[in-house]
Amino acid sequence: MLEFLLTLFLGAISLFLFSVLFGRKWREGEPPLIKGWIPFVGKTLEFRKDSHQFLTKLQQQYGDVFTVLIAGKYMTFVMDPLLYPSVIKRGRQLDFHDFSDQAASVTFGYPAVRGGRFPGLSEQIQKLFRLLQGDSLDVLTFRMMGNLQVVLRRSLSIPEGAFPKDDWQAEDLYEFCYRVMFEATFLSIYGRPEQGAAHPGMNTLQENFRKFDSVFPLLIARVPIALLGQTKGIRQKLLSFFHPCRIGKWIDPCEFVQRRVHLFDQYDTLGDLDKAAHHFAILWASVGNTIPAAFWSLYHLLTHPEALAAVRQEIMGVVSQEEAESICTRDITLTREQLDRLIYLESALNESLRLSSASMNIRVVQEDFTLSLDAQRAVNLRKGDFIVLHPQSMHMDPDIYPQPRMYRFDRFVEAGREKTDFYKHSQKLHYYRMPFGSGSTQCPGRFFAVNELKQFICVVLLMFQLELPAGQEDARLDTSRAGLGILPPANHITLRYRPNSLQQPNTS
Repeated sequence: MLEFLLTLFLGAISLFLFSVLFGRKWREGEPPLIKGWIPFVGKTLEFRKDSHQFLTKLQQQYGDVFTVLIAGKYMTFVMDPLLYPSVIKRGRQLDFHDFSDQAASVTFGYPAVRGGRFPGLSEQIQKLFRLLQGDSLDVLTFRMMGNLQVVLRRSLSIPEGAFPKDDWQAEDLYEFCYRVMFEATFLSIYGRPEQGAAHPGMNTLQENFRKFDSVFPLLIARVPIALLGQTKGIRQKLLSFFHPCRIGKWIDPCEFVQRRVHLFDQYDTLGDLDKAAHHFAILWASVGNTIPAAFWSLYHLLTHPEALAAVRQEIMGVVSQEEAESICTRDITLTREQLDRLIYLESALNESLRLSSASMNIRVVQEDFTLSLDAQRAVNLRKGDFIVLHPQSMHMDPDIYPQPRMYRFDRFVEAGREKTDFYKHSQKLHYYRMPFGSGSTQCPGRFFAVNELKQFICVVLLMFQLELPAGQEDARLDTSRAGLGILPPANHITLRYRPNSLQQPNTS
């Protein structure tokens, strides 16, 4: 035992000496450097435990800008949101696309598209994201509305044209949101199966997706997939589901998917599994964050009666009584214009996103240069380093959001309109809410994501009576996925639901 302890001690001393003698040294004009004493690992463990608390503590100690070694990368954090524009506008020297391309290719298993192997492919992929906006968004929104109703009716096992039974059902709230949003989104984007209403193997697809998603943070951190147990085999099963021979048989995929299929077919050097990996990546991008966002949006409404009442009243202002009474047996439609009128619902969604979003906006320094932050401050940056915005710290800033940990469904409403004026140190913020990124790196599917979250809340509240049984602990954030988007819940929350009383037939 003594020999073992001595070996550990000597190993620790060796790592410390290596870090001191051969590790990176701070240079004049650079931000404060925090490395930790373990080479490569640096401050990874403290960051993963609770990134917000960790970074807030460093901000108090070192100021608004500092560099931290995390998982082998030197990351310069800019914590003051008043300084965000100075980072976002430097697109040439602070680039996101190469980092994103490399990270996605390693994670999902397709070759990087930027470079000479696939000339023009990256640019064409970016152009196709326009099909998630404008008129194409209207079509996608219409499809999602119908598919949500189909999937939710299946929850009640309602035969075509029949009234549902007035029985309470119990289910984990996150599981409820997961299965509904996963399948409805899949059907809206990829279309229906060749036969039947539901894709065969949907449950298996969801199960494999969840297994893959559980190690997603490690894949993004560049942990080799060979070291992650069965993950490589699981990813292979997921890619097989999206094989071109299979996806070509699906009926009525959205225009966005159709155009991507056509684009990929123009590149002979892109193999079938490479194409499948691209399609799978879109599935992850479509549901990876909207599922936890749906959970928090519904959970916060159900735990705040005033918010729930206001949102219900607003929804009933855009649908007719007849539509509300028939939704369990007949499709209703909510147009984009109707969804845009739901000001309090959108504010409630934005408040849930503010409280649960823990994304990082990352740029890669393309050359050694001096970044001017404001009239008084500038910092020297090194090529290859990451510069990072951490919006969660802004979202939790009491100077911007009074009582920031409290849920206020109307926080983003002022005089009956969306509130867009927020201040720090009495200065108006250009960026004040950033669950979808910033600048040219914003999520291209953000408009569809907001619409489908609104639709989910509308359909669920119209179709069901819902309650959270008493005696449950409050939902907690799972901080282990910090940096990747919307945090899922860390604990189980039971939901009880039954058909809304408006749906019952008149027996008098």
